Amino acid sequence: MQQSPVLRGLLVGTILVTVLSMIVGVTGGVILAVMRLSPNPVLSSVAWVFTWFFRSVPRLVLLTTMGALGIVFSDGLSFGFPFDKEIMGALGIQGDLRFLTLDANEIFAGIAGGVIGLGLSEAAYMAEIARAGILSVDPGQREAAEALGMSRGKTMRRIVLPQAMRVIVPPTGNETIAMVKDTSLLIGLPLSNELFFQLSSIGSRTYKVFPSFLAAILFYLAITSVFMVGQHFLEKRFGRGFGQSSDNNQGKIARLLGRGAAH
Repeated sequence: MQQSPVLRGLLVGTILVTVLSMIVGVTGGVILAVMRLSPNPVLSSVAWVFTWFFRSVPRLVLLTTMGALGIVFSDGLSFGFPFDKEIMGALGIQGDLRFLTLDANEIFAGIAGGVIGLGLSEAAYMAEIARAGILSVDPGQREAAEALGMSRGKTMRRIVLPQAMRVIVPPTGNETIAMVKDTSLLIGLPLSNELFFQLSSIGSRTYKVFPSFLAAILFYLAITSVFMVGQHFLEKRFGRGFGQSSDNNQGKIARLLGRGAAH
């Protein structure tokens, strides 16, 4: 009976939140990196402020604040037209133009709140990783692509980012492993569907605190080991072809010189 909430916390609060948060973080990080490198000062400044803020706030503090956002949106989180009441009042009609209203407590104090909080925080770190990867690509390749008539966006998608992945993937794997461990901070929301929370609760109820903590360590070791294996194969895939061309070229030159000397 005790395994069910633990496995649910493992699948939902740890693995699912990790995957979704990394999707938000990687996507947002790439967008922010492109914005930081943009010649547009507004885009660059917005990206810098976002990165500065979310890198400065500890994740536990961020998640705890996220869980309290329900107080700010006490009437619910509404989606619709702005100034809807004023518009309807000017037309002499009672009502509003809101087409969707959600309970803010359920959003920000649940899985969605954890994904938003951890994802936005991760995006700030991934922005620096992606920016370093983009800057590692030879600028001459961008210039050559632009000389061929490719737009800036197309050059980024087809020329720069594929090559930058060689630099981006290794630290992204490290960030993913760190995200697995940071899901234990979801207690700040508070979120009960989380692995460490469930194991801690079992330890408190059964007075077997240390075995529960030891079980948590074993679970995290197993999960991170799986992610490390996946990281290894990703690095191997995106690293193909790099570091070999120079050796091949040297071999070709040596063979040509050998043939010339033979003649």
